[in-house]
Formats: sequence, C-alpha cells, structure tokens
Amino acid sequence: MKRKLFTFTAVCVLAIGTLVGCTSPVAKKGGEAAPGSANNQASAPKLDYPKKPITLIVSFAAGGGTDLGARLLTPILEKELGVPVVVENKPGGGGWIGYSDLLTAKPDGYTLAYVNTPGLITGYVNPTAKRKENLDSFDFIINHVLDAGVIAVRANDNRFSNVKDLIEYAKKNELSASSNGVGSGNHFASLQMNKQLGTKFRAVQFGGTSEALTSVLGSHVDVLIAKVGEVVDPMKEGQLKVLAVMMPNRVPQLPDVPTLKEAVGVNIENYSIRGIAGPKGMEPQIVAKLQEALEKAMKNPDHVKKMSDMGLNIDTTKGADFKKMLQKEEASVNELKSLLGW
Repeated sequence: MKRKLFTFTAVCVLAIGTLVGCTSPVAKKGGEAAPGSANNQASAPKLDYPKKPITLIVSFAAGGGTDLGARLLTPILEKELGVPVVVENKPGGGGWIGYSDLLTAKPDGYTLAYVNTPGLITGYVNPTAKRKENLDSFDFIINHVLDAGVIAVRANDNRFSNVKDLIEYAKKNELSASSNGVGSGNHFASLQMNKQLGTKFRAVQFGGTSEALTSVLGSHVDVLIAKVGEVVDPMKEGQLKVLAVMMPNRVPQLPDVPTLKEAVGVNIENYSIRGIAGPKGMEPQIVAKLQEALEKAMKNPDHVKKMSDMGLNIDTTKGADFKKMLQKEEASVNELKSLLGW
C-alpha cells in the first residue's frame, strides 16, 4: 500500500513539473524570445494621419506678411505630409475671427491656424473684449517667424544720425511715432520706450504700415515704428534710415543696424510672433508628426531664401518652448496694459 502511494505521488509531482515547464517562456536558439514574451509583443499601431486635406487658417487678409509666408510654406508642407494643405483667410477682430473658428474645430489635426502676437494676447487681456480664452485654450505646435521691430526715420531727416540722438531728443521733446492700432505691437514699442527710457513718443494710429510710411516720408509723422520685413525695400531705395532693431541680436537683413541695447544700453524687445497652433486636446502623436513635417518644410533651403528675401526671419521653436515665448509676450502686455486703460 505504501509502495503504491509513493508511486502515485511521484507521478503527480512529475506531471505538475511538466505543466509548469510548458507555461514558462523558453528562449530559442540565438537568444530569440519565445512567442508570447514581452520582447515579442506587437508594436504600437501606425499613426493613420493625415489622410485628408488640412485647413490652415490665416486670420488676416490675403497679401499680408502672414499670408505670404503661409503660401510659401504650404507647397513644401504638402510634400512632407502627402495631403493638400489649404490656406483659408479669415480676417477681422484683430485675428480673433480666425482664432475663434480654430477653437471650435475638432482637435483632430485637420484644422490649424497661424497665431500672431500681440493680437492673440491683447484680444483676451483687453477687458472690453470679454473673452474667457487664453494661451491655455490652444495647443501650440511650432513657431514660423520672428519679425523684429525697428525704429526708422526718413532718410533726409538730419536731426537724427543714429538712434542715440533720437532717444536723447525724444526725452526732451514730443515726437510722433506711427502705430497700426491701439494695443498693436508697434504701439507697444512706443509705450515700452516711454516707460523704460523716459521718451515722449506720441502714437499716431494708421490702418497699416503703407499708410504710416507715406506719412513719415511726407514729414507728417516723425518716426516709423515697423517690422524688418516692412522697411528693407524702402531702405534700399534710399527712402528710410533705419536706426535700431528691437531684438537682443542684430538681424541678417540689417547687419549694420544696432540693437537698442547696443546703442543705449537698454534691452527693449519688440517683435511679432507668427506660429501655428491647433485647438486644445490634440493627440501628442499628431502634434509630433506636424512638428516634424513643419520644421522640415520651414528649413527647406528654398523656403529660407524666399522668406529672407521678404525680410522675414524663420524661428522653429516648438511645443512647450513656443508657449513660453508667448507667455513672455503676455507678461510684457500685462506690464503695459494700464497705460491703455486696461
């Protein structure tokens, strides 16, 4: 009886050991993991994007700097993504007609938009606009352009041979300076100089830079506050004398023009950011795919040359760093908003 019991027990132990062995992963020859092991699991499914046309909203009229930059970029971007990218102009409201349409779109990567400063920020900082949206309402993909602010006077204005002369004169005398709307980037440039340098610039509002340029050249306004892309040609034609760039460093299009910091020792930054965003809630994989394609398109040599010829400097700051750039701009607007009665 004891012999039979021993035999039965031995058989059971052997059977259990066999079952355990069958369920354990065993390495194959050459170190290859057996089927079912962690190293042999299926990889993540391939991203099925994009598979239809993408709309790129430009919240300004056709023919402007943002629109021209977008239309130079999209043919190259289409090759990178393999689908059409359609520019759709939606001007008005300081850009907020287009921004509002973006924020009501599905966050599926098929509706994107250019976002421009300072209009993007002043559009919700200004209390009369009564907007609840802010920077957290968007997914910021990648920047495209940093268009530096400049200070210029007509070429035959013999009062000012350099920007230091201009600043010293403006500390003692009121000078009119062009602006393209209350709370615009050019308006903020005058306010920044008045606050930090003690100057007496008085902003004169125009509908656009072309009107402002005509007024400056006609001696009706003393100083033109504009962007690099707007003064390169008039300077080459001998109409303007560009005195300073409002950036930390000089720009390639104006290598002989100093920064304000170089000239007067005060770093006043004023520039327009033109980047691409989507509505909040986009899939990280889609954002990454767009960032890769957009950066390649923006750095395409042909695109870089054409943008440079227009006086536009490409900047491909992405994602969280792009948002930090905008937050810095937001802080500057908040510092000056009381001067506008906000």
